[in-house]
Amino acid sequence: MKVLVPVKRVIDSNVKARVKADQSGVDLANVKMSMNPFDEIAVEEAVRMKEGKEHHAAGTADEIVVVSIGVTQAQETIRTALAMGADRGLLIQSDTDLEPLAVAKLLKAVVDEEKPDLVLMGKQSIDGDNNAVGQMLAALLDWPQATFASKVVIGGGKATVTREVDGGLQTVAATLPAVVTADLRLNTPRYASLPNIMKAKKKEIAVKAVADYGVDVAPRLKVLKVAEPAKRGAGVKVTDAADLVAKLKTAGVL
Repeated sequence: MKVLVPVKRVIDSNVKARVKADQSGVDLANVKMSMNPFDEIAVEEAVRMKEGKEHHAAGTADEIVVVSIGVTQAQETIRTALAMGADRGLLIQSDTDLEPLAVAKLLKAVVDEEKPDLVLMGKQSIDGDNNAVGQMLAALLDWPQATFASKVVIGGGKATVTREVDGGLQTVAATLPAVVTADLRLNTPRYASLPNIMKAKKKEIAVKAVADYGVDVAPRLKVLKVAEPAKRGAGVKVTDAADLVAKLKTAGVL
């Protein structure tokens, strides 16, 4: 089984994002960048399928292809996935941050070329937080989808996915090929060992341009302004319940 794992280069989750002075976007200059955490979880799950770890049978996956859409430096993100255990990578170069629909269209073109049995991806990226690409890709491919996966079991030509919903856990079965998006509790990603990091340098990363796929990636949206969230105001101490009720009435809450 071939597994395709899309990954995105984003600001490291431990770094506080800064807004540009002109409010045109987020300042990426001299900022540490890393693989999107949800995508890292997807890579780890694909590698476990290949290794036969946890509840996966050995050799469930025999090839893992990682694809990223972004600037040249996104090759570093792909190398991280290769060091974790992926087999080869593909970078589709783009100097602009594409909208979810454009990303889904490009991924569909990659799927048409690679013909994977499973697309396993993070449920969302932590920069845009759109949570849309997986669903759009499934719609474009006309494939079944299972989102917010906290457990994935492959067998009998199906992906049985336990997914997190508001009421608890829901288990669904999707006939392969399918699109599955990973949630936080699916697994804990490994740290790549030094030998695997060195091996990853020899693995193949193909580089293509957006134009190579003949896909319309024209933006449908225009960002008018990016601003930091408002700072929280100071709290107010109350002496007793009556004082609390009085202050709530003054504030117009009650």
